[in-house]
Amino acid sequence: MISKQVMTSEDALKALQAAQQEALTHQWAVSIAVCDDGGHLLGFVRMPGANIASATISQSKAATAAQMKRETKGIEEMINGGRFAFLSAPKLEGLLEGGVPVLVNGQCVGAVGVSGVKPGEDAQIAKAAVEAVTAGMT
Repeated sequence: MISKQVMTSEDALKALQAAQQEALTHQWAVSIAVCDDGGHLLGFVRMPGANIASATISQSKAATAAQMKRETKGIEEMINGGRFAFLSAPKLEGLLEGGVPVLVNGQCVGAVGVSGVKPGEDAQIAKAAVEAVTAGMT
């Protein structure tokens, strides 16, 4: 058996709060999704004024980042670089920047997905959430 850490509901809440604070600091209206390592939703917030479509997009970004164990920015860059066949990857829909995995001791325990502003800003918010969860862990 292999032991692993898992995201808890408390971790998800901490991530959501940090992400909301980062978004509020910049007056960005976004949707924020936190999922476990299998891409299953643990927590979600759609802030006032966030585009309705951002709700689904943020959840897809989080799930893709968790399942791929990497930032969705790299996937978007790969596709934009010409690897169009990756668009046919089954059950991966969040192929846009803004999904960031939560890595603890090299293991993916979940991810945060953000949608609603520019791609780099979505990622900035997601990274603030991940930092809040992983701060102090080695």
